[in-house]
Amino acid sequence: MTITQLQVFAKTVEMGSFTKAAQALNMTQPAVSHAISSIEAELGVTLFIRDRRKGLILTDIGKRIIIHTREVLKGIEKIEQEAAVEKGLEVGTIRIGSFPSASAYFLPKIISNLKQKYPKLELLLYEGTLEEVNEWLLSRVIDIGIVMLPNEGMDIIPLVKNEMFVALRDDHPLHSKASITIKDLENEPLIIFKGGYESPIIEMFNHANTELTIEFTVSNVSTSLNMIQEGLGLTILSELSLLSLPPNVQIRNLNPPVWRDIGLAVPSLKESSPAVQVFIPMVQELFYGKDEGNLID
Repeated sequence: MTITQLQVFAKTVEMGSFTKAAQALNMTQPAVSHAISSIEAELGVTLFIRDRRKGLILTDIGKRIIIHTREVLKGIEKIEQEAAVEKGLEVGTIRIGSFPSASAYFLPKIISNLKQKYPKLELLLYEGTLEEVNEWLLSRVIDIGIVMLPNEGMDIIPLVKNEMFVALRDDHPLHSKASITIKDLENEPLIIFKGGYESPIIEMFNHANTELTIEFTVSNVSTSLNMIQEGLGLTILSELSLLSLPPNVQIRNLNPPVWRDIGLAVPSLKESSPAVQVFIPMVQELFYGKDEGNLID
């Protein structure tokens, strides 16, 4: 196998199509197909199943091999980055994954500072649910993720503590309370988020021995806030998600307060690339230890 063949394999998995991979790599589609066939012939395994409706589907062995392929390609990147560091340069690519509310809070400042301090470092952004970010970390699609803690199996760099709030319409009966307990929310119709956000909410209610009534499950913060505005329920959100509220929607503290920790996760700090090694201290300097005051004024 050649490095080019591995690059073709990784790009084909990323794009989900021989044609799209060829376009991204500035190659012909037959050349991409030939590279994949060559790997399959050399290894004696099938990497993809060709499905007319779903397109290319990785086989089980393909799913395992793509992880190692990404590690090999990142190893080559690390060699190039080490050589650049020796020459006094910081170059390379950092693939970072994040969930939407964290992206809105962290990434603008991160990108701005990165461009100023390390203009030759490229940042590739992957945005998805918490579950998707964790899957990208495990499959080595990304180098580093912004995640909710704890996060098993990853090396963690804590960043901020994120307080949870109840969001409700300003004519809701609980609006008159200065703070709200989980017990107050018993039998209240709640709007919660899928993609990894459900578990902490369920844990809160279980811990308080309180029945949780899930009225709607959504994947977008704006959707939930607009539903609250229409009087369709309440929600529990982190302060990162509540930086902008629609009219008639207000927030109340939880009593006792509930916090969620947010941090950076990497598969291995020791094995991280030089680019990631300079990226992490920069992000820590921007955010770590600045969690005592609320993000919401």
